[in-house]
Amino acid sequence: MLAPIKWILRVLTMCLTFICVVIILNPIQILSALVYPFSKSLCRRINCWCARQTWGTWVIMAEKQNGIEFRFTGEQVPIRENAFVTANHQSIADIMVLLTLSWRCKRLGDTKWFVKDILKYLPGVGWGMLFIDCVFLKRDWTRDRGFVMDLFAKFEREDIPLFLVSFLEGTRLTQAKQARAQAFAADRGLHVPQHTLVPRTKGFVATMHGLRGHLDAVYDVTLGYPDGVPSLFDCFVAKPRRIEVHVSRFPIDSISSDDEAMEEWVFERYEEKDRLMAALAETGRFPGEETFGPINALDHFRSEAS
Repeated sequence: MLAPIKWILRVLTMCLTFICVVIILNPIQILSALVYPFSKSLCRRINCWCARQTWGTWVIMAEKQNGIEFRFTGEQVPIRENAFVTANHQSIADIMVLLTLSWRCKRLGDTKWFVKDILKYLPGVGWGMLFIDCVFLKRDWTRDRGFVMDLFAKFEREDIPLFLVSFLEGTRLTQAKQARAQAFAADRGLHVPQHTLVPRTKGFVATMHGLRGHLDAVYDVTLGYPDGVPSLFDCFVAKPRRIEVHVSRFPIDSISSDDEAMEEWVFERYEEKDRLMAALAETGRFPGEETFGPINALDHFRSEAS
């Protein structure tokens, strides 16, 4: 009897978070536009606070309410760095997993995403991401370039704290997409991926050119699901018991400014991801010692600047 009650409570909590975004946080964000002409920084702080309320609640639900274990390996990255984060993409649940990383980096309120342009028209999380300056893409670089580079210039000009996340594969992994990626890689003489797709390099190169002076580092993150790839709903109802997160940090000065060298760097990172995913398939975990422990839920009520 207890298990169904827990499941119902988890679903209700999930629904309440989305309702809260639409009826409370979105109106606050809309009203914050009235502040923008007088204080851009105050407007930005209001919207970062709104984002942190939603995303912090999700992290607490996943780790504390639902008891999902997030096992971090690789490097224990510093807090409050301006970082570009790239990760392999298997499910919408990847978003929640990466939020557990930005919590630990004290960048939860400063997290921004490369997302499909159509999402900005959706009330709730879509509107929320619009107000925090996420990078909306039409998937046509000739149309996206001007907007993206103007936004990057704004980040640097206004010294906006940044934890910018991009899935360089451009889409979620499926068997059909992987088969096409393998054929493409074989035809181009690239590493033929067994557990990932072939990354798209144009966005990474543009980001490095546009934000190099503002970023401290690039985080290469590999996400693994020993219990099978979950949906976002699965995470809310505690279906996965453990999620693996491997993080590699690269100081921005260690990454070449040459376009071809940057493209090669991306391919090397995704070849390494493929090896890590192969290790996960064999052993059920990524190699290495744990770098981060569990969260303290009370940190949700403390400033990330402290």
